[in-house]
Amino acid sequence: MARKIIFRIFVFLFGFGFIAGVGLFAFAYFTVSIPNPNSFVNSQATVFQYSNGVEIGRLGAQNRTIVPLAKIPINLRRAVLAAEDRNFYSERAFSVSGIMRAVLNNLRGGALQGGSTITQQYAKTAFLTPERNVQRKIKELVIAIKLEMQLSKDQIFENYLNTIYFGRGSYGVETASQQYFNRSVSQLSIAQSAVLASIMNSPGYYDPSYSVANANRLQARFSYVIKGMVQGGWITQEQADKAKFPTVRARVTSGSLSGPKGYVIAAAQLELNKLGFSDEQLLVGGLIIKTTLEQNAQQGAVDAVAKQTPKNAPKNLHVGLVAVKPGTGEIIALYGGKDYLVRQLSDATQSIALAGSTFKPFALVAALEAGIPLTSMWDGNSPQTFEDFVKPYVVSNYGNEQWGEVNLLKATAHSINTIFVPLGIKVGPNQVVDVARRAGIPQAVAMMPTPSVVLGAASPHVVDVAAAYATFAAQGVYAKPYLIGRVQGPNKGVLYQANPQGQEVFSKDVMADLTYALREVVRSGTATYGTAGLGRVAAGKTGTSEQNASAWFSGYTPQLAASVAFFRDNASQTLNGIGGLNSVTGGTFPAKVWTAFMKVALAGQPKLGFPKPAHIGGTVATIMTGPTPAPMPTVDPSGTSGASGATGTSGATGTLGVTGSTGATPLRAPIPTVDEPALSTGGSGSVSTNSH
Repeated sequence: MARKIIFRIFVFLFGFGFIAGVGLFAFAYFTVSIPNPNSFVNSQATVFQYSNGVEIGRLGAQNRTIVPLAKIPINLRRAVLAAEDRNFYSERAFSVSGIMRAVLNNLRGGALQGGSTITQQYAKTAFLTPERNVQRKIKELVIAIKLEMQLSKDQIFENYLNTIYFGRGSYGVETASQQYFNRSVSQLSIAQSAVLASIMNSPGYYDPSYSVANANRLQARFSYVIKGMVQGGWITQEQADKAKFPTVRARVTSGSLSGPKGYVIAAAQLELNKLGFSDEQLLVGGLIIKTTLEQNAQQGAVDAVAKQTPKNAPKNLHVGLVAVKPGTGEIIALYGGKDYLVRQLSDATQSIALAGSTFKPFALVAALEAGIPLTSMWDGNSPQTFEDFVKPYVVSNYGNEQWGEVNLLKATAHSINTIFVPLGIKVGPNQVVDVARRAGIPQAVAMMPTPSVVLGAASPHVVDVAAAYATFAAQGVYAKPYLIGRVQGPNKGVLYQANPQGQEVFSKDVMADLTYALREVVRSGTATYGTAGLGRVAAGKTGTSEQNASAWFSGYTPQLAASVAFFRDNASQTLNGIGGLNSVTGGTFPAKVWTAFMKVALAGQPKLGFPKPAHIGGTVATIMTGPTPAPMPTVDPSGTSGASGATGTSGATGTLGVTGSTGATPLRAPIPTVDEPALSTGGSGSVSTNSH
């Protein structure tokens, strides 16, 4: 009697539970709809490329590249089915036996597990949170059923293969293939496909790079998958026997922004933001960003800094390099530091450093625009005192060198401070600032129109100076520097295309004379030592700030301009002593880095020449001793130096003797063209390597 009562109670409870369960499921079915996929489920990483289409790196919350099912090899699809759900194409959305197993496990106090079909796994990953409880499991079942009513099996399988997590930060079969085998999914072998299918079950449990135990477990599951493919009739036993366990690529522990490339991606991201692309778009949109960077040039920049920077340098030595194409503004190389993950401030685009004599060309341009010729003579002795807002401004030459009366050509080659300060005063500091702005120094860089502006009291970014010198190389055409060439959506549609536009800001004649003067810096001046071996014509300017807090070399050829700067954390820290040099100047390590980079960046390009000088203001040498030029003395028939001991200048037509204020007038010989021998810029024709 008692047994009958117990049996009836059991039947009643079971029936009630069944009816309640059916009712609950029915309620869930009609109330639970398929929500929008989780925000990152269909996301794809944004890919950054060099100008030639080779990948630089990726940016995104999930590293994913979506590929259609037709492009996923059949052997990988079959391996996944063998590993996860061999009856996927013949069964319904869920497995009853699997669900019962999961429910019993949950009643025993365990976590929900097992029994999930591929459709259920996709429903869980794409539409639900990872929490484990009965309510979420019911939602999973309802969504799985509705998915099969709306999508074909192939569509569900394709979505699943592009959604599932494989470990190593990779989502989907394409990025997993790259992570584990360094190849596209379309190139996977049967054995490699079986490995990926094995790992996807639990990456932390099977990824062999974590432990020997993981490797052993992966070997066993690999065998299970291969055996399942044979049992499913998807491969022959002969193919299975040939499918030996493949070599799995070691796990890369560094992030996508590690090393120098991180500065490139970060700079590109900022530029994309300015173009209207939000960070959310970049994280999930699957954009393809083609930058202006040239792969060989970028690698050349990284190598040049690594090889030419002195060993055992202080940890806070910073090096920035930017190269810009004249006339277009395309940045073809950008070096912002060794490792973005260590320091997120780019030494190419964000850090600032005192410009030093890098700014002297702006004064020279202002002088040429005012008709002051390169042959004008100036007092190069040191020190000299000038007025700076009624206060005395004492200026000395580097090393307190005494130069006597020399022309602007020589003053440029040897970066003579006591000539450039009065030159800036004569043309007007406001004009010097105006030239700098027109050349490319942005308003964000503070410049005070005082006599010191000529000596680089301002602190620009390396990219600013590179843009300005690119204007010189383009014969006076300024083009805003940029890094983003084209943006494509995930469907390859073009969302943005750069359209560089240049603006003529200086006359060609002024630029021709400026380039001639800056070429002397390389040929016989402060940059001769550091630029030796370039093998083509170049023009540029060294720059060293007070107390050697920073050192620059900025220069150009007809095809390319680049700027290199060395500096430390602040202007109170000197570069002196680095690399065993008492004085680290622009003509030393910066010029060497510049030269090593340019040799790589210009490899294979024709060796072009610069335009010939225009001889603005004529070729007559006149002494500039005050507000108005003073006439030169009479001719010294002997052609030797006068009482003041002024230096002789070797010209193309003979030796010119230039005296002091009471000597003779030089012969009216023209300045040689760029194809003629260079004027000697030292009293004895020697080259100084004490750069500044």
